[in-house]
Amino acid sequence: MRSWLLILLQTFVATDDEKIAECCRGFGADVIMTSVSCQNGSERCCEALQKLRKHYDIVVNIQGDEPLIEPDIIDGVVMALQRAPDAVFSTAATALKPEDAFDTNRVKCVVDNQGYAIYFSRGLIPFNKSGKVNPHFPYLLHLGISGFDSKFLKIYPQLAPTPLQLEEDLEQLKVLENGYKMKACQSWLAPKQIPSKQHEPQLLLHQQKCSAHSP
Repeated sequence: MRSWLLILLQTFVATDDEKIAECCRGFGADVIMTSVSCQNGSERCCEALQKLRKHYDIVVNIQGDEPLIEPDIIDGVVMALQRAPDAVFSTAATALKPEDAFDTNRVKCVVDNQGYAIYFSRGLIPFNKSGKVNPHFPYLLHLGISGFDSKFLKIYPQLAPTPLQLEEDLEQLKVLENGYKMKACQSWLAPKQIPSKQHEPQLLLHQQKCSAHSP
C-alpha cells in the first residue's frame, strides 16, 4: 500500500535556472534559487537548506530527471536513514535490466550484507572474468534519489573532490571515499524511464495520473 509522501513535511524545487523556476511557480511549487556555482545536486541541496534557515533532520534530493519516482521509494530512503544511526547518507537501488548493463548513464551499485553501499560505478559492477553479463547475478541499478543527515549535508561542500568521484563523475563517491557510511534501500518497483522526446514525458505523466486515480 502506498504511503504517498507522508514522511516528507515540505517539498521545494532548487534551481539556478529562472525558466525552470518560472515553470514550477506556475503549478504552485515553492522554488529556491541557488547559485550556478553548485557542482552537483548535493551542493545545491546544501545551499537551499541554508537559505531556508529552518531545521530539518533529513533532507531528500529527488533529481529532476526522476519525476515519476514512486512515493514508496522516497519514503524508503528516509526510513533507511532513520534506521541506520551510523549512516549520514541514504539512497535507493533496484534491479538492473540486462540491456542497461553497459550503459554509462545507468549507474550501478554494490552493497554489503547489511545494506550499506560499497561502491557506485558507470561500468558494470561486479565485473566477472568472462566480461559478460551473468544472467543469474542480482545486479543493482542506482536510482536518482538521496537522503542526507542535515548536519552532514552542511559538511559535504567543504569536502575536497576525491579521485574516484572525479573519475566516475558520481557525487556519492565523495561520501564513501571520506569514510562515511551510506545506506541503500532496495526497491523492486521498476523505475519509469523518461524518453528523450519532449512530448513523451507529458504523455507518461498523464498516464501515471490516470492510473493513480483508476479504481
